[in-house]
Formats: sequence, C-alpha cells, structure tokens
Amino acid sequence: MAKSNGGYTCTECGWQTSKWVGRCGECQQWGTVVEQGRQGGSLARTTRAVSPVAGREARPITELTGDSVRHRPTGIAELDRVLGGGIVPGAAILFSGEPGVGKSTLLLDAAARAAAGGGDPAEGRSRTRVLYASGEESTGQVRMRAERMGVLHDDLFLASETDLATVLGHIESVDPGLVVIDSVQTLASDQVEGSPGGPAQVREVASALIRVAKDRGTPVVLVGHVTKDGSVAGPRLLEHLVDVVCHFEGDRQTSLRFLRTLKNRFGPTDEIGCFEMTGTGIREVPDPSGLFLSRADATVSGTCATVAMEGRRALPVEVQALVAKSATPNPRRVTSGVDPSRVAMILAVIERRVGARIHDQDVYVSTVGGVRLVEPAADLAIALAILSAISDRPLPHDLAAFGEISLAGEVRPVMAGAQRAGEASRLGYARIVDAGSGTLDRARRDAGM
Repeated sequence: MAKSNGGYTCTECGWQTSKWVGRCGECQQWGTVVEQGRQGGSLARTTRAVSPVAGREARPITELTGDSVRHRPTGIAELDRVLGGGIVPGAAILFSGEPGVGKSTLLLDAAARAAAGGGDPAEGRSRTRVLYASGEESTGQVRMRAERMGVLHDDLFLASETDLATVLGHIESVDPGLVVIDSVQTLASDQVEGSPGGPAQVREVASALIRVAKDRGTPVVLVGHVTKDGSVAGPRLLEHLVDVVCHFEGDRQTSLRFLRTLKNRFGPTDEIGCFEMTGTGIREVPDPSGLFLSRADATVSGTCATVAMEGRRALPVEVQALVAKSATPNPRRVTSGVDPSRVAMILAVIERRVGARIHDQDVYVSTVGGVRLVEPAADLAIALAILSAISDRPLPHDLAAFGEISLAGEVRPVMAGAQRAGEASRLGYARIVDAGSGTLDRARRDAGM
C-alpha cells in the first residue's frame, strides 16, 4: 500500500508535523492541530476565480462614502467613549472579562437602551429590535435581571440557545438591529466536531456570526470567557476576526469597574470607561475623580495625592504609607495597589540619597479605593508619602505630586504632565511637585518637609 503524504498543521501558527498531537509544539495551544491532505507538497485542491456579484465590484476609494458605517450612540456615555462614539453597523465586538465582573449586566442594559432607541435620531428611528441570545442562562433568569434593572422593553427579544443554527434562525425571524451573544463559548455547530468552547467550535461559531454581521449590516456583540491568566479563551484567531476587543475588569472587593479596548478598528484604543456596580445593575461614572481620595477631615502623615493616567483620562489617586518599628529581624514590606518591586526600589533610593533610615522599619504602602498604580509617574507620590510617614509630618492638603524617580535620586518628567497638572488644579490642588524639582531631596523641600 502506498504511503500517505498527509500531514498535520496547527491552525493557529502553521506549525506542521507528520503525526497528530494534541498540543502544538510551537504555540502550545491545545486542539489546534488538524489534518491537511497534501499531494506533492502542494494543496490538493485550488480555489477557482469567480466574477464578483453585481453591485459588489471593486471601486475607487474616492467614490466610496462612510455615511453608512458611522458610529451610532448606545445611550451609555462611558461605553460610547470606549467604542469611539458608539457601535458601527456590521461591527463584530468581543467583550471579555472575569466571571461575575458585570459583562452580561452591562450588555443587557445597552441592549435595552438600543431597543428603546438608545440615541439614533439622525435616521429617524426611535426604536430597533434587539436579539439577546444567552447560552448560559434561561430566558426567565435573564428577564429576572432585566426586571431588577428596570430595562424591560417590547423590542428586546430573548432566546436561550446553544445551537448555532437555531441562533441564526432567530436572527432571520426577528431581523434585529443589534445581536448580543452571551457567550460565544457556549454555542456549538453540528458541522464541526468538538465540544462547545473548543478551538474548532469557537472558530466556526465566531466566523458564522461575523459573516452574518457583515452581510446584514447588523452589529454583533460576542461575550467571551477568559482564562486564568486573563486572556480571551479559545483560539487567538477569535481576536483577529472581530473588529473591536473590549476587556471589562474590576476588583471583587470594590464596586468600581473599568472598560478598556484592546483592539478597535473604528476608534482609539487608549480610552477607558468607568462604571459602578449597584444593587439594581451597573451605573456609569462620568467623573471618577473623588473615588480614589480619602475623605478625612484632618490631614495625617503618610498621605500624598498623585494624578494617574488611565487612557486619556486623568484620575487623582491618594497614596498612603505607614512606617513602624519592626519587631522581627526581617522588616515587612507590604503593598496594595502598587508595584512591590518599584516600592522596594524607592525605599533603596530614599535610604541612599535622602539618608532616611528604613532598613529596620516595617513599611506599608497602599492606594485608596482599590485602584492599581502601575505607571512610574506615581514614584514621587509614594516617596513623599513614605518620607511623611517617617518624619510623622503631614503634607499640605492642597499638594499633589507626580514624577518618575531614578536610581540616582532624580525626578524625571512623565507623559501628559500638563494634563495631570490641569486635573490637579481643577480639583483644588494649588501646589504641584513634579519633575521641576530636579531631585528627590529637592522635591521633599518643595513639599514643605
């Protein structure tokens, strides 16, 4: 019997092998290695050229207009900010986030607003049909949440399906102006082998729904699960197929939620939307300036305000530090909301360049409101808060500081310095300590310490 020339190829990275394996040897993805029939090193079948359909011929770009694909507001200002102005007709949007963070709640609210006419007066349409297909909850459970949120509407259609063909049938019968699929990992197609959520099923389901979105001009929002490391579950191809990838994040210990865009073909990717989870649903926070500042009436030592940049938005954040005599041979370094490695570096700079004695002290550094500071611009505020805690002298209540600290003790300028200073001035901070101080020791004197 003649030996077969068939091989196996990874659908993610193109890695080839002569034997089937469950895990790709290149990209380490599971279930992506499939058989590809080859003959003489070339594909056994080729694609024949066909004439384009009438009305879809290639045209000069100067003859085309973008009026039919403009953004349509959703009625949620923070969501529109992140999407670049609203949802574009025919767009495929992927929402990801940790379980329980509020993805379904936010999309159900957006779907109800779209059904009520969420803000499309330019085309004279006061309302549109919306199909919300859930594969994780029954229609009764979705209605219970909608009733609690107060978003019941006659043009909001619910379906509880896990079969792709049935969902496509609902789209044909309802003829919606917006489709929400919750979630893409729960749908399965009988044309592809594998369990729901597998790479092959996710690829087929996403491709079919995106094809419907492009052919009908109907935006489709897909909810995606995430893995333990925070990335979107399923093949990487899923993020390439969609037009927009949004990530909804938040801490279970706080009610604040952030919506970011990781990919956006129709708008910026550096915007951020702020929301707050409440007992009746999710509420947008257009001005989160006061969420990360303490409300103490009297100033205390060990606190310093800074201005962090979240996308294009400037957010004032208060840093708190506590320094106490250590009762153990190895002093503790405890952080919350800040990078522990940067805090360790700042402590070394303070002890070496300023002369403060910290090696036998316990140091605790935290942020207010559960926000995370990962940018180097918070270095100066952390250092001033620690120095204030060491000397037990409070900083002026109208002082804000931002700047990166180098190992030489220099205070370096950071991006968007003018915007940070403007936001601090708007909130009543009259004294700004930044890179103009030159060194950490000079910044300490400018702060009145």
